[in-house]
Amino acid sequence: MTTIYDVAKQAGVSPATVSRVLNGHARVNPTLAGRVNRATAELGFQRNAVARNLRRSRTSLWAVIISDIENPFFTSLVRGVEDVAQAAGYSVVLCNSDENLKKEADYASAAMAERMAGVIISPASERSSDVSALLAAKMPVVAIDRAIRGAQVDSVRVDNAQGAAEATKHLIEVGYQRVACITGPQRATTAGQRLRGYERAHRAAGLSVDPELVRHADFRQKGGYEAMASLLALPEPPDAVFVANNLMTVGALACLTDHGIAIPEVIGIVGFDDIPWAQLIRPTLSVVTQPTYDVGQTAGHLLMQRIAQPSRSPSTVILSTRLSVGHSSTRAAAP
Repeated sequence: MTTIYDVAKQAGVSPATVSRVLNGHARVNPTLAGRVNRATAELGFQRNAVARNLRRSRTSLWAVIISDIENPFFTSLVRGVEDVAQAAGYSVVLCNSDENLKKEADYASAAMAERMAGVIISPASERSSDVSALLAAKMPVVAIDRAIRGAQVDSVRVDNAQGAAEATKHLIEVGYQRVACITGPQRATTAGQRLRGYERAHRAAGLSVDPELVRHADFRQKGGYEAMASLLALPEPPDAVFVANNLMTVGALACLTDHGIAIPEVIGIVGFDDIPWAQLIRPTLSVVTQPTYDVGQTAGHLLMQRIAQPSRSPSTVILSTRLSVGHSSTRAAAP
């Protein structure tokens, strides 16, 4: 491996001069600087980012590690983070873990290696996501969308249970009798909270929850399609379904279309998370909307506070959702 000593020998200067040139010091003789730059190019010298950053203070970068870059839920959320960061003189580096714990850990390591100013993370798993190395390195961390079990960090989430309860209550009140639920993986806190909201609405209406009508999928379009297909295969299929995220809602809709099932006459549907083109679907889609921009903006402000006050107690902010009723769930209520 080429070192600055090799560069110094090639350029005919001292290692200290090489260091000053590489670190951008202005008070270096231009001729010597030119010799150093030529030597680094000839030798293919690459600076060690970890060593370089250990010698300096934090950068002006924030890492935003999201769990699924293909999910439009994160578009507005990241914009909210970025707007706060830019106003405060920071830049945002976007990282996609793809719900993969190894990728998530690799990005966390990169954030430490580059001495980033802070990390905002949407955990891949409540149980298994690990930010202990970040905290040990005194890296400010804010969790968004999902909690991280055992981690004492600031967090921003929405009231998932309440949003799911309102969606399910709506379906029951307009006359649907067998309301199913397609929720996410059991390891995801959001999936569990939305399932609990679905169950709570049934209890409030004096109804029992039929376990046959509950499906866990992967928060992806394919998972929503397969879960809907399995519900349709039941001896007594549901007449409505609450779907616990936007991509699975798209999959469920595709499945219903492929089976020629009329919405909302045969099966009503309400999704969780808005979809940018929800109003272009016919019938228009009923959804539980999240204040995604506000989630990102709040996370940015919490990270700023954590940077300014590293020792303050962690805080959790819970934001409200809103049910937006379209035509996919507006079958006339039973008499």
